[in-house]
Amino acid sequence: MQEQRRKAPRRVLLTGWFSFRDGEATAGDVLALHRVETVLRGSGTPYDIAWSPGFRPDALHLEAVRSHDYSHLVFVCGPLHGPQVEELHRRFAHCVRIAVGTSVIDPDEPAVTGFHRVLARDAPGRAPTEDLAARAPAVPPRPVVGVVLTHGQHEYGAQRRHGEVAERVTHWLAGKDCARLELETRLDTRDWHLNATPAQVQSVLARLDLVVTDRLHGLVLALRVGTPVIAIDPVAGGAKVTAQARACKWPALLPAEQVDERRLERWWDWCLTSGRVAARQARETFREGRLPDGADRLLEALTSRAGAG
Repeated sequence: MQEQRRKAPRRVLLTGWFSFRDGEATAGDVLALHRVETVLRGSGTPYDIAWSPGFRPDALHLEAVRSHDYSHLVFVCGPLHGPQVEELHRRFAHCVRIAVGTSVIDPDEPAVTGFHRVLARDAPGRAPTEDLAARAPAVPPRPVVGVVLTHGQHEYGAQRRHGEVAERVTHWLAGKDCARLELETRLDTRDWHLNATPAQVQSVLARLDLVVTDRLHGLVLALRVGTPVIAIDPVAGGAKVTAQARACKWPALLPAEQVDERRLERWWDWCLTSGRVAARQARETFREGRLPDGADRLLEALTSRAGAG
């Protein structure tokens, strides 16, 4: 590693794998970046961040950076290897280059030796240090939202609006500051991506703040565990989702023809406030068997058919 130049930073450029066009931004990398930002802000050190255009299209991108605007380059988190990191050394040859919170696989690799200082989290022959993400600034938790959509149900023919509903809902959800989990009610004992039992599905749903679904059982299973639901009927004119919401007396229902951001926002706000109480009440109603279902009349139907035979 090159000998460190002792110069006060004029302006620092923060980079990482989240900066490369073909790189990726992970939650750990971005939290590590926030930890570094906290240190720089506390010292009054000016800095910019170079983001991948695929992750932050409207931000400062590495390709647009004027390298001579910076006295220091800091590479945050991730492994130090490969041609993309080596290119930083060539492009920012005039800068003091520091790597922080990184993994060193081969200390003799040019991607490593090009830095004036490497403050590694792990490296051969060195004691590991705590990852930067561990001490990143705390943030308030975001709502955790389960998304249960179906692209099937071809039995509804020309009344199907499943594609349109999914496009509008997912586009809206992409702009919400929430944690999204794509879920399935389908069970499979061989595919680890899917749950194998109803109890497993319910265990996930019970830990959510909200469910958004166009499936009948997405609605029912969420209410069974007391989680509020935005239910959307993907069939023009209404079909089984509408019927079930009415049977359960659940108000947060949107017909396929009325799926827009204004209505979705209205039910979002309701579900995360008074809808929580309504969902718990629905759960108690199910448990106490206050609403009739077909099984209540099954024995009578069986007896009637036997007698008629």
